[in-house]
Parts: sequence; C-alpha cells; structure tokens
Amino acid sequence: MLSLEEKIEKLLSKSEALVLLCSKANNYWALIKFCFAIPLVLTSSAMCIINSISQDANEVKIPNIVVNAVSVLIMSLNNSVKASEKCDLFKRTGQQLLLLTGKIENDDVIDEGEFKLLAMSYENLVNDIPFEDIPSRFKNQVAESFKDRFLPLQLNGCNGNNKNYTV
Repeated sequence: MLSLEEKIEKLLSKSEALVLLCSKANNYWALIKFCFAIPLVLTSSAMCIINSISQDANEVKIPNIVVNAVSVLIMSLNNSVKASEKCDLFKRTGQQLLLLTGKIENDDVIDEGEFKLLAMSYENLVNDIPFEDIPSRFKNQVAESFKDRFLPLQLNGCNGNNKNYTV
C-alpha cells in the first residue's frame, strides 16, 4: 500500500502531465479556430469589395452568391467542429489543473482528508476532459515526457498510446 507521500507524488505527477496535455490541446484548437477565422475575414472582405465595385446589383449577383455560399460553408464547418468551445475548455481545464498542481506543491503538510479533497478535484477535472478531442501525437508526446513518472490512466496505454520502453 502506498504511503500518503507517495500518493501525493503520484497525484502531482498526473496533474502536471494533464496540465501539459491541456496546454498542447488548447494550442491545437486555437490554431484550428484561427484557421476558420481567416477565410471568414477574407470572404467578408471579398463581399465588401464585390459590392463596392459595381453600382448595378445584377452584375455582382453571381459573385455575391458564391462568396455567401463559401462563408456559410465555413461557418457550418466551424460550428460542427466547435473549435472555439474546445479551445476554451482545454484552456480552462488546464488552468484549473495548474491551480491544483500549485496547491499540491505549495502545501507543506497535506493530511489524509485534504488529500482526498485534492484527489476528488483531480478526478472531477479529468472527467471534464474530452480525451477523444486531443490528437494522439500530443498524448504520445506527454507520455514520452513523463515516461519515468506517473501518468493518468488515459495516457498510460489504455488508448493505444502504450509504447514498449526497454529497461
């Protein structure tokens, strides 16, 4: 059976691994969000230019329809992917895990009751993380970075992330 100090070290290691994972996932979804925003800015600008080129609305009818269709398609894809929501979720969860990590590191004395509360906070945060929305390469990178430490269950092999580490 693990001592309280070992349990605390294990929880700290898992929390730190998830902070890194959430940071990587946040950066990934921020890039996806940015990639959807740029075409929308371009199509809006194109609409403005097209509409200001001609005084006859019939001349720009077809280009307006095409640019509007492209804008709607991009917005529909953006809404189905939900990059903004995922970016915000990973950022918020990463910050909460970082706060939890700070609590664990900065408390000089953690008794059994306080440890149970910290562990419960950790479990609640883990339950909120949509691991399926994190690319496998980030899971593998974090697993590799923490290979000599404790990893959360979601990173230690149950999702096909396991690697054979030779001793």
